[in-house]
Amino acid sequence: MTFIASLPGIPEFRLPEILRRINQRLPQWPHALSLCLALNAALRLKILPEDTLSLCAGRTFRVAVEDGGAEALFTCRDGRFSPVWQKDADTVVDVAFRGELHAYLRLLTRQDDPDTLFFKRQLSVEGDTELGLAIKNLLDAIDWPPPFLDRILDRLRPAPSSETT
Repeated sequence: MTFIASLPGIPEFRLPEILRRINQRLPQWPHALSLCLALNAALRLKILPEDTLSLCAGRTFRVAVEDGGAEALFTCRDGRFSPVWQKDADTVVDVAFRGELHAYLRLLTRQDDPDTLFFKRQLSVEGDTELGLAIKNLLDAIDWPPPFLDRILDRLRPAPSSETT
């Protein structure tokens, strides 16, 4: 059994309203920076398919966590993902994804596939729907967790107790 498959199921939940209100008043670039670091690492580790950069090149994306009041605004240029440091009136978002934190976590841990989450309206896509569909298909095609990461995580899991009762 893989490490990810052994994790307990993620239930539907909502983050506290106070967290959403606080996050909406804070700068959003730290979220974008974190997501871009993860995406660029996934590219280097070859977790994301090779055609990801050609699909995303020159595009601007928004990933919003509605119950957390957070969003990540980023772009893909020169072979890497970069945060949009400051949103202004001229910023055009090509595609935006919206959902609550539990839906993104269920997607990441493969407890639900993207089609299910979109069908249940737990995740939504706005803007260039063709690009959004291509990204959804890209997410569905990712081998997660990659075999090398799963082997590392399995080694980190505590060994079963040898005590008998």
